[in-house]
Amino acid sequence: MSSLAVRKTAPAAGATPNAAQGPPLRRRIALVPTLTLLLGAIYCLLPVAWVLIAATKSGSELFSTFTFLPGSGFADNLSDLNAYRDGIYWQWMGNSALYAGLGALLSTAVSAVSGYALAIYRFKGREAVFNVLMAGVLMPPVILAIPQYLLMAKADLADSYWSVLLPLILSPYGVYLSRIYAAAAVPADVVEAGRMDGASEWRIFTRIALPMMVPGLVTVFLFQFVAVWNNFLLPYIMLSDDEKFPITLGLFTLLEQGANTPALYTLVITGALLAVIPLIALFLVIQRFWSLDLLSGAVKS
Repeated sequence: MSSLAVRKTAPAAGATPNAAQGPPLRRRIALVPTLTLLLGAIYCLLPVAWVLIAATKSGSELFSTFTFLPGSGFADNLSDLNAYRDGIYWQWMGNSALYAGLGALLSTAVSAVSGYALAIYRFKGREAVFNVLMAGVLMPPVILAIPQYLLMAKADLADSYWSVLLPLILSPYGVYLSRIYAAAAVPADVVEAGRMDGASEWRIFTRIALPMMVPGLVTVFLFQFVAVWNNFLLPYIMLSDDEKFPITLGLFTLLEQGANTPALYTLVITGALLAVIPLIALFLVIQRFWSLDLLSGAVKS
């Protein structure tokens, strides 16, 4: 019996090295997604690193030194950018802040109302309206730009701030996100309780549903702000007065002039670096808001 027991336990003892090799193999397999994400991060951050380093170089250093070797002309580049056409760069930045801030705020408000209505109310044609909005998500902006310009020209609003702001108010993707979030975050029982207490539909939305939807609406605001800040095609078609240009279109005009005046290349690079800072600051502020909202939700639960 003892020999039989030894024969039975021997394979198990022999299998121990294979079992020991299992976890390292799984760890090696688990490294594949990490390495893939690391390569993706390097691919995305490499242009940012180039802009950051190139902004420190003078015009002569930009084309004569190693790509990732810092230069000594950052202060001069800032001074030249500030002095260019009496500081029109900062006017472009202010225009972008107006377009992105006000446009994202109005778009978020419209998305909140529309998404809440599509999620809570049951009415004939609701799915048809939602499907049309989903088709708008798939529609390339270049297809809509020319019709939008013709509409603005017909309304005598072309080459004005409104010609850029009005087309940005309705965001199909923002409405979609708002509907999904409202359906998940606003319980139907809470809405019915508000109605039983005699609250109006608008009061239920503003006092009950809207606070529950705030984290989702912050996401909508961030997406829309970034999209408007980086928008180039719509202002390019709508505007002809360079004093109304956003930062994207303003830097494009500088880049075009740089073909004949190479000294302007340093201004374009420095301006591109400064244009990224508001987006980074906004993301950090909103990320903090998300963290606080998650903590407050955990305390309430």
